[in-house]
Formats: sequence, structure tokens, C-alpha cells
Amino acid sequence: MPESSRYQWISSRLRHLALIPLAAIAVVLGLLVAPGAPGTPTASAAVLFGQDISWPQCPSTFPPVSTQFVVIGLTNGLPFTENPCVASQAGWARGLAKPTHAYTMAGFPTAAQLTAYASSGPWAASSRAGRLSNVGYAESSYAAATIRRVAGWQPRMVWIDVEPRDTAPRRQPWPSSTTAQRVENRYVIEGIMRGLHDSGLSYGLYANATGWQSITGSWWLPGVPVWATAGTLDYPTEALDRCTQPSFSGGRVYLAQWWDAGSDLDRTCGTYDLATLPLPASTLTASTADFNGDWRGDVIARWTSGALKLYAGDGRGSHAAGITIGSNWSAYNVLETVGDLSGDGSPDVVVRQRTNGYLWMFRGTGKGAFIAPAILLGTGWNVMNAVVGPGDLNGDQRVDLLARQASTGELFLYPGNGRGGLGPRVRVATGWNRYDLLVPVGDVSADGRPDLMARERATGYLWLLVGTGRGGFGAPVRVGAGWNQFTAVMSPGDFTSDRVGDLLARNAAGQLFLYPRTATNGWSTPRLVSTGWNIANAIF
Repeated sequence: MPESSRYQWISSRLRHLALIPLAAIAVVLGLLVAPGAPGTPTASAAVLFGQDISWPQCPSTFPPVSTQFVVIGLTNGLPFTENPCVASQAGWARGLAKPTHAYTMAGFPTAAQLTAYASSGPWAASSRAGRLSNVGYAESSYAAATIRRVAGWQPRMVWIDVEPRDTAPRRQPWPSSTTAQRVENRYVIEGIMRGLHDSGLSYGLYANATGWQSITGSWWLPGVPVWATAGTLDYPTEALDRCTQPSFSGGRVYLAQWWDAGSDLDRTCGTYDLATLPLPASTLTASTADFNGDWRGDVIARWTSGALKLYAGDGRGSHAAGITIGSNWSAYNVLETVGDLSGDGSPDVVVRQRTNGYLWMFRGTGKGAFIAPAILLGTGWNVMNAVVGPGDLNGDQRVDLLARQASTGELFLYPGNGRGGLGPRVRVATGWNRYDLLVPVGDVSADGRPDLMARERATGYLWLLVGTGRGGFGAPVRVGAGWNQFTAVMSPGDFTSDRVGDLLARNAAGQLFLYPRTATNGWSTPRLVSTGWNIANAIF
């Protein structure tokens, strides 16, 4: 976000606009759009104009009083620094009854910051991914503490400013030359999001398409609000394009920004209360199992009675007591967590109807429930003897489905389109009938791509198949034996908060065991999680 003094031209423009009725301004500038456009105002929407200010405006440069809202920077240009004028800027806005948001700069940690904050978050520091996530969490905690120090200031929304920091004096660049580095950048940003969530703050993303692509590889986060910048413009109507065009991350655009001749100017992109923007569902990387939005992997089970139960994970390898989230689910003979197939930001479930082979999607709410009625994905799926959700297998950042044809053992990829639909299938492997169980495990190989585990029917061997990120798998690697003792095996994703996917397995006695994976692609010691699981005939 450009943070220099740019207020002279916009100040004069706003003073002029303040003399004109707001509805007339909107008509003159073309800011009213047709109803129904995604993320845009309706014909009756009131467009609000605001400005964002931070350390460059210290000590006493404020927007004109005609400004209708203000976004106040929390940092002094870099993480773990504080805007020295945040209190006076918040006080100015409060004195004039201006609605406010806040924003905080995101940054990849220095070596010293990685050492200092590696354990300052909810993830285990045993993996580099966990350490990076914890630093991001600490960045957000610092920002939240800044808000708390300003008496009487309670902005609901904190925008996460993600942009290159390559120029002095406030230089702290993101490493972004490789895919692995861009994945690591996501871990930091994800930590910031969770930290803001845990502080009771909503959050969104500020970036431009080029910077977002360079830093994150165009990370697709459709459930996270967006503040989009139009860059340097000489008239404000072009900022409307950022309201109506797809955003850099797939999320709904709530604010659009442009700047010229000394100011950062913003406008709203919809009919909403600035004080109550939504709190997004969690955005756990490669997770398909956080259904209640607390950033921890969960377990869903169908009891023999047909009741559907949610067992909330605690992030420490255990779970809470089951709560009923559905009934009459015995009609389905496939139940699978798939991640956000619908593109609304919350993980969904796919089921196959026992009587006719119809495949349905139940959209998740992100709060531990599903939205009825289900949405039909396709027919004729009774020819498949396995349907699983591996996450984004082909690298387009939309979650996909894998299905094995019973008669041939062929494995097919059904690419998700990010809107609840499936593209034409692609055959990715043959001979897969030798496996009697396919388990998506998330990224256990630490390369940023989802993997799969499979149990061999004849031997009980467990095999790891590392995803290539292009829709297929590498050669199978044996990672266990004796797995035919288990009547159910599933993965809740990262169940132990070390950012590595784990397995849960039920034996014939109904005992549920955790098999934790490690950051070095091995196993930690398995342990008993709970008992009485023979009451469930599906665990997923």
C-alpha cells in the first residue's frame, strides 16, 4: 500500500463532492450498477467515500471532514512496529464520528523474528510450516494489541496488507522466486488471519493482482473479503472496476482504493455496515476437515442410526464429544469431506445416494452445519467403488474429486471449477483395484501439494502416493504394514497442530487411534484417542 502523502488533490475533490447530494454524485460518476452483479452495490446502494492514513501522515495531516470513513494503519511500515500516530488518528476519526477500519502490514520474518516468535502461536514449532505460521500469528497479536492500547477504539475489520517490501527504508521482502517460497508466504499470512480471528476481529486482504501472484502464487481464498487497489488514477470512476471485476484472490470486494496527487482514496463496493463485515471461515491450507471454523481439524461420523455427528478437534490430538448435525443420513453409501468445492469459503461434504447413484454436495456453513437442500453434482456414480476428495490435485487452486471405476480399477480426476461443479474427467492411473481404501491426507510430504494414502487389499500395506500438483501421483512408497487390522481409516488433516496431516484408525474393538505424521515424513508414536466407535458405520 503506498503510504506517502497524497492528500492535496483528493482533499479538494472531496470538498467539492461534499456540496453535492450523495445520490447525484453516484449518478454522475457512474457508481451505481445493475442489481445482481457479484460483490457490487444494488441500484439503491449508498456509496461511501473514505481515505486510508498511517505513519506518513504523522503528525497532523488528516483527511477532509467530508471523508465518510477512514482506514487507519496500525504499523510503522513493517510488522512488529507501531504507527506512532495511531492514537491521534483514531481520536480524530472518533471525534468526527467517522466509521473506521484498520490495516496491518504483513511481512515474511527476518531470521531474528523467526527465532523470537517460532513458538508464539497455536501451532507446534516442530515443523518449519508451524514456525512460520506462529510468526504470522505473532504479527497479528502485535497489531491487535495496538488496537487495544487506543482507548475507545474498536474497529471490527483489520485488513492484511500483502505487498512487496523491497524498497528502503522499510524493506523486508517476501521470498518469492520458487513455488516452495510462495507456499511458505501463505503460512505466514494464514497465521495472521488466525491471530486476528482469535482476537475477535474480522479480517480481509489488501493487495493487487501482480503482488498477490508474486507473493502467494495467486492463492485462491473465495471466503475472505477483499480491499482492492486500482493504483494511480486521475479520476475515481475507474475504481468501480475493482468492485465489479473478479478479485485477485476470489473473495468479494468490499472496498476499492485509488490514489493520485497526494492521497489514498477509498470507496465502498456494496450494501453493508462498515462495522459488521463478516468473520471468514478458517482458511487452513489444504484442509478439508475444519467444519466449525476454529482452525482445527474435525471428525464427522455417521452413526448406525443414521445420525450425523461432528467431533470437534482440539488441535492436540483429541476431540470433543460428538454433537448431532444431521439425521437420516443412512440414504448415502459414500460420504466424503472435500474442502470448499462450492467456492463460498467453507468446506463441503459430498455424498452418493444409495438407491440411484446420484452424487450430491452439501455446502458447509463454516460453523459446524450444512445447508439443505443438497446440490446435485452428477448421476451414474454407482459405477464407482471409491470417491474421495484430495483437495487441489491439479494445481489450479480449486478442490477436486477422485473416483475409481469398479469394473476396471481406473482412477479418474474430476476437476472442480470452484463454483460447485465438476469438469470433464481425466484418467490419472490404472490398476487401483489392488487398494481397498483410499485416504486423502493433505500435504504430508511438505511440498505444498496434497497427497494420498492407500491400503493394499492383499497385504495390508499402507502406501503413500505423493501428489505431483499436476493431477497425478508419484510412485507409491510403503509407509506401514498391518493396516488390515483396522475397520476404518480417515484423515482429519492436521490433528496435532504441527501443520502435517495425520491419520485416525478404528480397530474391530471400536478403539480410535491417532497415527501422527511428522515433518520429516515419518510417524510419531500412535496413541489411543477414544473408544466406542463401533456405533459409527462411516467416519470421514
